[in-house]
Amino acid sequence: MKYDKFFELAKAAGIEEAELYVGESYSLQFSLFHSEVDNYSSNKSMTILARGLVNGKFGTANCDSWSSQRAQYLVNEIVANANVIENEDPAFIFEGSKKYKKVNTFNKELGNISVEEKMKKLFDLENLIKKGDPRITEVAAVGYEEEASSSTIMNSKGLKLTQKSNYFVYYAEAVAKENDQTKSGFDLYLGNNFAEFKPEELAKEAVRKTVSQLGGEACESATYKAVLAPSVVKDFLNFYIGNADAEEVQKRSSLFIGKLGQKIASKKITIEDKPLQRNVFARWFDDEGVATYNKPIIKNGVLQTYLYNLTTAAKEGVETTGNASRGGSKMGISPFFVALKPGKKSQEELFQDIQDGVYITSVTGLHAGLNPQSGNFSLQSSGFLVKNGKIDRPLDVITVSGNLVEIFKDVQEVGNDVKVFPSAVACSSLQIKKIVVSGK
Repeated sequence: MKYDKFFELAKAAGIEEAELYVGESYSLQFSLFHSEVDNYSSNKSMTILARGLVNGKFGTANCDSWSSQRAQYLVNEIVANANVIENEDPAFIFEGSKKYKKVNTFNKELGNISVEEKMKKLFDLENLIKKGDPRITEVAAVGYEEEASSSTIMNSKGLKLTQKSNYFVYYAEAVAKENDQTKSGFDLYLGNNFAEFKPEELAKEAVRKTVSQLGGEACESATYKAVLAPSVVKDFLNFYIGNADAEEVQKRSSLFIGKLGQKIASKKITIEDKPLQRNVFARWFDDEGVATYNKPIIKNGVLQTYLYNLTTAAKEGVETTGNASRGGSKMGISPFFVALKPGKKSQEELFQDIQDGVYITSVTGLHAGLNPQSGNFSLQSSGFLVKNGKIDRPLDVITVSGNLVEIFKDVQEVGNDVKVFPSAVACSSLQIKKIVVSGK
């Protein structure tokens, strides 16, 4: 009822069809440095995005609060915006899907836990890291981030949908020193059930990641068999699956152009978009109000589908896949939860398989070091040598290079060590035939 005024004004102004997207969020952040709170913030915000069809073209507008004056402002902006739009793409206000499969993972208990209790866990985390190993010289950062959000879509066709989500993150970065070498390591915990978080487990992993790098040096430059850690696979996967965006395909800027129904990766690779998975990323409708569903993007190496919103689907005469995603006033496309199907082998068994090679645990500089047109990359990296099927010494100051598409073609095994990342990706280690390493 609160927003009826907008639709009345829109109709009076000659807007043929209209839509409001209302996003509300609450965020809480705090961090420690040397046992002192060095940052604390708590914010509530609102985003209102409006769209309307005027003479078959979309006009858009936005604001960050609501009143009858704001409603009139949005209507005026939509009309003005539509009159200068030159884009000829088809435009739609969606009437609603026949069926929605509602998934609710919002945990209302998270908001009832006091800041003091959340803060105590952070002090516990810092102390546990300090005591975790005598080589730890500093806790560079520990922090807590929490977000709760709701999104509502309503339009002149009678559609009204609302979904809510929340999550929290604890993160830690430690510094270790041995002889003249200093290394830092980072890890985090993501979830929305506060009772499940164990600071001792996060501290142990942050310390392990940090001290395990000490004593590293570059290896000989060569082509190696390799195991990629889940964190590295996540980084590659984000870029790789972006090529399934139908808009990028239509703009001729995707590596997957003309590959639908073809084998583009190893038969070991199955990548799904799973918006209905019961986790903090669950979405049962997309940003146009279309019902979402779980779907394979690549199955046993074969490209099954591109990802569409209403506009890109209409341009090809296909059904939308329910992957509309707003970037401000622009309607884009995004998977909501990318899941690489795990294999059966443990990470240790992957090391046994390659016998001698490298285990790559981090890559940096993807935005600068990966060419999206060719898929070629050259990235500063770190990791370990693998000898006789076991982790050997750490590697320092190395660069790995190759081609993104070829990496996924070269996968020999997928591990069972699934890790879920805040970028809405779940993946495991990958065993690959080869990667070029530049070292000594």
